[in-house]
Amino acid sequence: MPGTNSRLTRFLPYRMAITSNAVSGMIAGEYGARFGLRIPEWRIMAILGDSGPLTQRDLVQATVMDKVAVNRACRVLDERGLLQRSPNAADGRSHHLELTAAGRAIYDQIWPLALASYDAIFAALSPDETETLRTLLAKLLESVRRIEQTPTRR
Repeated sequence: MPGTNSRLTRFLPYRMAITSNAVSGMIAGEYGARFGLRIPEWRIMAILGDSGPLTQRDLVQATVMDKVAVNRACRVLDERGLLQRSPNAADGRSHHLELTAAGRAIYDQIWPLALASYDAIFAALSPDETETLRTLLAKLLESVRRIEQTPTRR
């Protein structure tokens, strides 16, 4: 890796981003070729497949993606018949989004591929290391969310 002793390669946010991109890219290669989905579209499908109907606002928070990217991914999935919208009785300005039967069928095919890639990648870590990483990532995400809620950040 070029510049392995540079400040950038020691900067953990950079290392986390490139590692995340590499992991996502490897998994995306599997479902992209077979199902014509990009990473944002699969992220939306994965969240909806796991949690059930959500609003776009919920999806922005769950995926930590920009609302424009979420909107675009939802539109693509809707146009492909993989996602459906229903009225949100609690907020007439938004809709609940959920996978259609066709969307669920694709989700059910992709999930085992994603798990197989996960298993291959995380074989480099022991179960204890994997759990430690999971705990550390949760702490970092919580820290970011807490900092974002401080009055000086708004």
